Amino acid sequence: MSLALNKPKLDNLAGDIWKSAERLRGKFKAYEYQNVVLPIIVIRRLECVLIKWREDKAREVRAKRPKLTEKELAKLVKGLETSTAPFSNKTNLTLRKVYEEDHTLLEENFRVYINGFSKNVDDIIEHFNYRATIGQMVKNNRLAPILNQYKELELGPDKLSPLEMGYIYEEVLRRFSEQSGEEAGDHFTPREVIRLMVELLEIPIPDRHISVYDPACGTGGMLSVAKEHLLDRAITPAQKEKVTVQVVTSPCAGLPGLRLLGATKEPVPPAARPRTRT
Repeated sequence: MSLALNKPKLDNLAGDIWKSAERLRGKFKAYEYQNVVLPIIVIRRLECVLIKWREDKAREVRAKRPKLTEKELAKLVKGLETSTAPFSNKTNLTLRKVYEEDHTLLEENFRVYINGFSKNVDDIIEHFNYRATIGQMVKNNRLAPILNQYKELELGPDKLSPLEMGYIYEEVLRRFSEQSGEEAGDHFTPREVIRLMVELLEIPIPDRHISVYDPACGTGGMLSVAKEHLLDRAITPAQKEKVTVQVVTSPCAGLPGLRLLGATKEPVPPAARPRTRT
């Protein structure tokens, strides 16, 4: 099962993320740090996924239509993004562009950017109640420093797999839990335990639909590891194609929506309690 993680590298990245929480000291209470940091991790990850999608799609279109101007190509790719990508942002903004614009318009531009995401991402952002947090960040002069730190943070799929991204998120969540005097295990199952549980299930590559159901889905780790396990066991392209992810309806969005949005080809409605379906 090829699920080895470069823990020193991931721990260093989690440490860099943790530094942004330390910059909130004196302006936010300790238990409020996660309200600022966790959503921006999600937003930056999704932004990186989108940037890579746009670059790949632009190369694909350029190969077929080499006479397109840069402006025409950008317009066409944006149209494909909003109509065919698993999720999208209708603006041309990124965290970097928001930060580099006039800082007197920083809050306004950031809200425009956030509001530009498609509904499946907007539901995740709404789950964090992040729009209210933005107001607090502005009031405490912390919006610019946070955007400055995350605008270039390498959280793209070419740098971090969904499994590695989940590890980083859970490591940061663990630190927040310990700081607040809570047990990290109250929020997620340790990765080593998840791997063991998935291996014990001995899930086959089937010739019919089956589901892996996590009734206590928190960060979605069980589902992503199950998917990685199935892909690892699949030998032929046809078998790998059978491994898909379906999300069933439930009241919570959060990281499971992020994890699956970053791992599938098809549009995914945000929810917790998803199933990995084969």
